[in-house]
Amino acid sequence: MTSTPYDRLIRGLAADLKPVRRLPSPVLRAFAWLAMVAALAAGLASFADLTAVWERIIAAPDMWLAVIGSTLTAVLAVIVAFELSLPDASRGWAVLPLPAVVLWIAASGFGCLRGWIVPQSHVAALGEARDCLIFIVALSVPLSALLLLMLRRAFPLYPGMTAAIGGLAVAAAAATLLNFFHPYDAAATDLAVHAGAVAIVVVANRALGGRVFGPLAYAPINVTEGEVAPN
Repeated sequence: MTSTPYDRLIRGLAADLKPVRRLPSPVLRAFAWLAMVAALAAGLASFADLTAVWERIIAAPDMWLAVIGSTLTAVLAVIVAFELSLPDASRGWAVLPLPAVVLWIAASGFGCLRGWIVPQSHVAALGEARDCLIFIVALSVPLSALLLLMLRRAFPLYPGMTAAIGGLAVAAAAATLLNFFHPYDAAATDLAVHAGAVAIVVVANRALGGRVFGPLAYAPINVTEGEVAPN
C-alpha cells in the first residue's frame, strides 16, 4: 500500500506522543488558587485590627456590599479564567463575573456620595490613596504569577481574554484584602485610584498572558503535501 503524505504526517506526529495526566476540573483549580489567597488573607489578618475592620465594614451598607462585590468578582473571574483555559470553552463564560463587577462598582460609587453627605467621613488624602494603589499592584504581582503559572498548564484558545479575566480576579482579590488596612470612607479620588490600580493589573496580565501562553502555540496548522507550517 502506498504511503500518502498524510499517513507519514500522522505517523510522525504519533511517534513521540507521551501520556499526559488530565488536569483537575476548572472549578477545583480555581479553588486551589483561592485557597492560596485565603492563606494570604489569614497572614494579613494577623497584622490587622479585625475589630475595627469589622465595625467599619458593617457601619454602612455600601461598605459591606462593596466587599461582597469584590469578593464575588474574584471568585467568579478566576473560575472563568480556568474555564477559558480549556480549548473547547465558550467565550460566553466571560460575562459570568459581570453582575459582581456591577455590584462592586455601584456600592463603591454610592460610598462616594456618602462621603459628600456625611461631614465626619474620613476621606483618603492623595498620599493615602497612592498607598492603596501601591498595595493593590504589589499584592497582585505574586497572585498574578501564581495564576498565570497554573493557567499555563492548560491550552486557552483565547489567551488574551483568559489572561485579562485572570487579571480581574487578581485585582479584585487584592482590593478585597486591602480592606484589612483601609480605614477610609469611599471618595471620588479613592475610587479613581482603586479603578486605576485594577486597570493596571488587568492590562499587565493581558500583556503578560500573550507572552506566557506563547502566540506560536496557537497558530493554525496548514498541511500541504505533507508539510506542516504555522500560518
